[in-house]
Amino acid sequence: QEQFVVMKEWIFRLTGFLCSLLSLVFGIILLSSRYWRLWEFDNKVVKLVYIGLWKAYYHQEFNISGSVTRVLVHSPVNLDWTISPEFRYAQNLIIVSILIKPFVLVFNSVAIRINIIKASIPEVQILCYKCCVLILLLSSLCTTLSVTWNEAEDLHGETTLDFPPTFPVRKEALIKKHHTRVFPIGILTATLSLLAMIIFLFEIRSLERQSKLKAYRASKQAHQNV
Repeated sequence: QEQFVVMKEWIFRLTGFLCSLLSLVFGIILLSSRYWRLWEFDNKVVKLVYIGLWKAYYHQEFNISGSVTRVLVHSPVNLDWTISPEFRYAQNLIIVSILIKPFVLVFNSVAIRINIIKASIPEVQILCYKCCVLILLLSSLCTTLSVTWNEAEDLHGETTLDFPPTFPVRKEALIKKHHTRVFPIGILTATLSLLAMIIFLFEIRSLERQSKLKAYRASKQAHQNV
């Protein structure tokens, strides 16, 4: 019975670590995705433009020795573009979300390490888990805000994002904006962070109970010795 309880506790802890790790992985996928926006154009040369946070991609046809070849071309999203506010915020928020999330793995690893060596220092574990909760909360808010704002402005608002003068197609030729996988991946990333948060909150509650019980037993033992 005791071994089953211990095993269940370890499964719980490792699930929190795995959710944090998956959240980081999906965050990196978001950061590098080329599907933040997908625009369709009434243009013979460029039909679709895939806009990522740092690069835009499009297929262009070239006539090479009488043979038509479609080549994937990319163009950096830089200062030559007209960068809309929501797009700039999406870039910054995702970067913040990615940069702070590895600290969750560090603090979580410290808390797990304390369990492995069977050191009786619940105060340190509680502090580690509280840091994890705060970081995951901030990260999930950044991710949710960035993908939601991007989706709303792109499909339902009036975004000012525009191409540089040298781009092979003009925004005036835009005929349709498509839904992409970025929004659902962003929500999944935030959900994984929240799930890890809930697990860590349960761990904090369990450790606080253990700490109070330990203090009560120590106090009781002291009274008995007197």
